[in-house]
Amino acid sequence: MVRMRKPKALFVVLLVVLAISVAKAAKDLKEKDAGVPRNLSEDDNPIKDGKDGKDAKDGKDAKDGKDGKDAKDAKDGKDSKDGKDAKDGKDSKDAKDEKDASIGSKIKDKVKGAAASVASAASNASSASAASVASAASAASGKIKGAVAPIGDKLGIKGGAPSGPSMDVKASGAKGDGKTDDSAAFMDVWKKAIAATTPTTILVPKGDYMVETLELEGPSKSPITFEMQGNLKAPSAVTTRKPHSGWVNFKKLEGFILNGNGAIFDGQGSVAWKVNDCKQTGKCNNLPINIRLTQLTNSQISGITSTNSKLFHMNIHQCNNVTLTDVHIEAPPESLNTDGIHVGKSVGVTIRGSKIRTGDDCISIGGGTENLLVEGVECGPGHGLSIGSLGKHPNEQPVKGITIRKCIIKHTDNGVRIKTWPGSPPGLVSNVIFEDITMDNVSLPVLIDQVYCPHGKCKSGASKVQLENLNFKNIHGTSSTKIAVQLNCSPGAPCQKVTLSDINLVSSGKEGAAVSACSNVKPIVTGKMIPPACTEECKPDKK
Repeated sequence: MVRMRKPKALFVVLLVVLAISVAKAAKDLKEKDAGVPRNLSEDDNPIKDGKDGKDAKDGKDAKDGKDGKDAKDAKDGKDSKDGKDAKDGKDSKDAKDEKDASIGSKIKDKVKGAAASVASAASNASSASAASVASAASAASGKIKGAVAPIGDKLGIKGGAPSGPSMDVKASGAKGDGKTDDSAAFMDVWKKAIAATTPTTILVPKGDYMVETLELEGPSKSPITFEMQGNLKAPSAVTTRKPHSGWVNFKKLEGFILNGNGAIFDGQGSVAWKVNDCKQTGKCNNLPINIRLTQLTNSQISGITSTNSKLFHMNIHQCNNVTLTDVHIEAPPESLNTDGIHVGKSVGVTIRGSKIRTGDDCISIGGGTENLLVEGVECGPGHGLSIGSLGKHPNEQPVKGITIRKCIIKHTDNGVRIKTWPGSPPGLVSNVIFEDITMDNVSLPVLIDQVYCPHGKCKSGASKVQLENLNFKNIHGTSSTKIAVQLNCSPGAPCQKVTLSDINLVSSGKEGAAVSACSNVKPIVTGKMIPPACTEECKPDKK
């Protein structure tokens, strides 16, 4: 038994001596290196950068939020067009390279000294007793704590944040039987969550939860995760609301996460569609939107499906750096004004992996939207992927930096589209990319429509919304109409710098070969172009 203890004691002593020596070296270097800044938390704090985007409605989001936004977009796979991220990272790095090299040499020398100490200790370790080992370990613990912990603090390296409490809506009285009104239980849990001082998870177990309007509003004292296993169900009764109101509303939240896990938000809108008189009156906003995201920053929404909304399915408004993944929309073609996902006055929104079937635009993009990425979306039936409509209201903010790529559009009324109203005040759409788009039996696959007048009651005069730096690249498939490409730009603000690259669209109808029609634009053409660009003038709309 004695022989077995000595090797263990020897091994522990070797580790203790090495730890003490390295700790002492680290402490010495810490004291000598007091002048080298290593505060990582300031540069790596996305929440700090994201706050600039909250004031989008004042027009400040684009101007004030760009510096922080570019770095975040790069993290999500977006372009950082100004190249500032790389430049900013180099400013301090170059200044430290020389000193870091000398510090590395010092560490190397200290480690060599530690190794020598270990070798010396090993020669005398055979006489160490278990008691002396314990004493050495205790002493080393104190020395290591004093030497290493301050360096971790200096570097901003901390342990993982506490997970915080989990709150189950059923514990607050929710039934999840699809009949009982569970609104009060959800609001009770939400009030507790926003008051919590540690990150909190709200649990929605399996079941169907009937809820009236939910105003899930912050700010919260710490981040909230909404973890769903069950579904939400709206009342089927049609009640008019104030314009642009929502059924389930998430508002003024930072670092919010919604994990849907396939959960369904069922708006039960079939009755509402029958009484919707939007087409006759032009008043289209008095029914509830299924899900409203307002003033969210650095947040993630994933794994949910919105079905049968009474109006728009999702509205993303005044948000900054919000990512939607696997968010799906399901409604029949006859569902009026049920846009899938509408984005407005928001910066740095990403939409990936969505399947959208609805009665209006699959995705619509309103004024004030900047640096939007739409990727891997399948659209149809519906009205396509649209920027606009724009120019109906005065003082609309510009639409800039829109990328829509790697999408499939099938059996829709339009493909990729930009639409502005005639007789509009000045506006701007710039730096737009439609790339790698597959069209399957789509009416008007590529469309610029600056005489958009869906109800036949529009102002006279030309649209003054300027469209510039537009790129349509690698768009292929079939068109259900003879006109496969229509660029109907405004005589009041002709389109500028429009590029058509590698377009291959053939007609699947009986009207003959596909054609391309243009007005008030001279596109730049590169690569393959089927049909040939601008072979005829756009004809007046018959509406």
